[in-house]
This record gives sequence, structure tokens and C-alpha cells, in this order.
Amino acid sequence: MISAVLYQGRDGLDACRITGHSGQAESGRDIVCAAVSILGCTCVNAMETVCGIIPEITENDEGVLAFQLPEMNPADNAKAQILMGALKQGLSDLADAYPQYVRLSVKNTTQN
Repeated sequence: MISAVLYQGRDGLDACRITGHSGQAESGRDIVCAAVSILGCTCVNAMETVCGIIPEITENDEGVLAFQLPEMNPADNAKAQILMGALKQGLSDLADAYPQYVRLSVKNTTQN
């Protein structure tokens, strides 16, 4: 099972952690795992190349991709939120289509 967690801060989605493997097919043929990987990697890469925002990235060979957005001005945050919204939509679509392989949650990190 792939677990994708998006973190909602005061100014929008500001972090993501994707862990696990779907187990939908063997390695190299797993379309669900490939789709989640492409969504996560594209979001992180576009932050830098399209928006000029450098997230702090953690990834490893054990199926973890995590990133945190840096502190930024409102204009840059608006750009970042578009990409984070697209990531959320893509992960939500996959979780709906493959609920036995992908779980998406959004955690609120603001203190009331």
C-alpha cells in the first residue's frame, strides 16, 4: 500500500510524504507505483524549474519521497499552491481509482 500524506499549513499545502509500494504488480510493471512516483517527482521538479522554489527533499531506495516547501513570499506561495493542488488532485484520483493500493490523507499542521 502506498501512503501519501499532504500537510496543510496556514498558507496552504506545504509538505508531502509518500511511502510504501503498491504491490499492484511486480517491480518494473507496477503502473500504480509508477503513477505515484511520476506525480511526486514532477511536482518537486516543477517547483524548482517552473517556480524557482527549492523544496527540502528526502528520498531513499526504500520507497520514501518527502519534501517540505521553504518559507516564501505570497507570490511564490501562490505558484507553489498550484503545483501542490495538482499533486493533491492526481493522488486523489489514483486513490479513488485504486483504493486497495493508494491511500491519501491531508493533515492540518496549524495550531489553533
